Amino acid sequence: MGEKKEQKIIVFTTLSPSDKGLILSGVKIASIFKKELCLAYRMHKKEVINHRAYKQRLVDYTVPLKKEIPNLKTSVLLLQEPLRSLPEILADDYEAILLIADSSRFKSYSKAVTESPVPFLFINTQAPLSPFREIVLPVDLRKENSDTALWCSWFGRFNQSNIIAVAANEKRKESQGQVARNIMLTKKLFRKFDISHKIFKGNKTSLQNSFEAMDFALTSNTDLLVLLGSSVITPLDWLVGLPERKIIRNAGNLPVLLVNPRRDNYILCD
Repeated sequence: MGEKKEQKIIVFTTLSPSDKGLILSGVKIASIFKKELCLAYRMHKKEVINHRAYKQRLVDYTVPLKKEIPNLKTSVLLLQEPLRSLPEILADDYEAILLIADSSRFKSYSKAVTESPVPFLFINTQAPLSPFREIVLPVDLRKENSDTALWCSWFGRFNQSNIIAVAANEKRKESQGQVARNIMLTKKLFRKFDISHKIFKGNKTSLQNSFEAMDFALTSNTDLLVLLGSSVITPLDWLVGLPERKIIRNAGNLPVLLVNPRRDNYILCD
C-alpha cells in the first residue's frame, strides 16, 4: 500500500524578491489548515537547463522556515507543464488544495483559473501579511455559492474567522428565491459549526454583487474576499478581461480567494 500523500498549499514563486510575501501567506494558510507547504516554480523551455540551480533556490527558501517553524512540512517542486493544465496536475498528482499566486500576474493565470479544480488565492506581494480573520463573501443566485461558503466555513472553523455575507438584491421573484435559498444554506452551514457571521442585503443584483462586496471589504478594512469566478466565459471576456480580473486589479492590499464554478472542487480533509 502506497504512502498517503499530504494535502498541499502550493505557492507559485517567481524566484524574485516578491516571493517573500507569497511565501509568508503560504506559511500562514498552511499553518491554519495544518497542511504541507509546497514552493513551486514553473520553468520555461529555455530555463530547463538550469533546473538544479532553480531547485536549490527553492530549497534555500525552506531552510529558515524549518528552523523557525519545525512542525511545518515543506517541499519544493519544479514544473514544466503548460500553465493552463497545472492546477489539475497539481490537484491530481500532488494533492494540491489551494494555489497561491501574485495578484499582479493574474492575466498570466487567467486561463489556468478557469480550468482549476482548486481555488487560487491572489496576494498583493507588497501588502502586509493578512490574518484572514475578517472575511467578506458575496452571495448571488448561482448554486455554486456552496463552494465559496464551504471555504469560508473552513476559515471559520480553523482560524476563528468572522464571515460577512453580502446578498445580491434581485428584482425578479424567481431570482430572489434563488438568492434566498443560497443564504439559507450558507446560514445553515455556518450555524452547524458555530461560525461567527453576519448577513447583509446588498444594493446590487448578482451581476454586480461581487463588485459591491469588494467595495464593502475595502471600506471595512477586512482581511479576505472569497469570490466565485465566472460561470460563463465569452470571447469578449477574454478580450476585455474577466470580471474577477477587474476585482483583483482593484482590490489593493486585499487578498482574493477565487473559486472556480466551472469545475467540481476538491475539498479540504480535516
